[in-house]
Amino acid sequence: MGVANRWFPEFSPDEAENLFVQIGDYVLRFESEDFGAEYEERARLELRETPEVKKEACEKLRALLKADEELDVPYDEENFLLTFLRPTHFYPESAYERMQNFFRFKVKYPKYCAGLIPSRERNVCEQNILTVFPNRDHLGRRVLLIEAGKKWKPKQCSLDEIFKGVMLVLEAAISEPRTQVCGVQVILDMEGLALTHVWQFTPGFAKAVVEWVQDCIPVRLKGVHIINQPYVFNMVFAIFKPLLNAKLRNRIYFHGTDRQSLLKHVDAKCLTKTYGGDVDIPEFPGAKLCDLLSNYDAHYEMRNQNGYTKKT
Repeated sequence: MGVANRWFPEFSPDEAENLFVQIGDYVLRFESEDFGAEYEERARLELRETPEVKKEACEKLRALLKADEELDVPYDEENFLLTFLRPTHFYPESAYERMQNFFRFKVKYPKYCAGLIPSRERNVCEQNILTVFPNRDHLGRRVLLIEAGKKWKPKQCSLDEIFKGVMLVLEAAISEPRTQVCGVQVILDMEGLALTHVWQFTPGFAKAVVEWVQDCIPVRLKGVHIINQPYVFNMVFAIFKPLLNAKLRNRIYFHGTDRQSLLKHVDAKCLTKTYGGDVDIPEFPGAKLCDLLSNYDAHYEMRNQNGYTKKT
């Protein structure tokens, strides 16, 4: 038990210098360093994080994991424990439950999780469906854009591939200490959604996605913003809506083409001009996002070895 590996790998300063994507005048990179004083105060106020609480919660969570003979995880690695403790406000029992759900999901849905590493999911990146904005929003949150309308050609990229791409991106984001504290915003641009897209959504797919978001991934999801949605989007949302709990339902916002409505939640310094923001960049280089994530292939492969040693 307790494989010795980090939730996200460490690189030497020279290696880390090359782990970025240049997008016009902006740079995207996944951060491994700890956050500063400003975020320490936010973590204290929002998450109850203090040195004393952190130490006690890590010890209690580690004890729970040591006693679990089926769940094989790196419980000696504090960074790994904090990934689950921060979104659960340092309540070790809640963190343990989410961790159990996270790794049970991988057993339950091998079609999405088995052998999932970035270099194998290059296709969805090259379709330019997924964008991680280089700037965080005004509250320090990561912002992920999913363009599941006109850019999505189902014959070239399956819905399962999109989901797996989202899983890879968010699992990279939750490795960042600042993101663990501040959370994530997701924008779904549905412009161009047609019936050919709608038919791809099934109740089984919706159940898996909602289960992963609500019960499994250790992330502070601060908002899901639906924009440019045509009327047929109602057919898609009708599949998901009965599965949503009140907390997630209250964090879904429908903006249509109203950019000022979106800007009330995601500020202009983060968004590109297409979405009413101030950031002037060329189209996001999806292949480069895959290149960036692929630097961490070994990390994903190692973590794929963690989890339940037998089906639960």
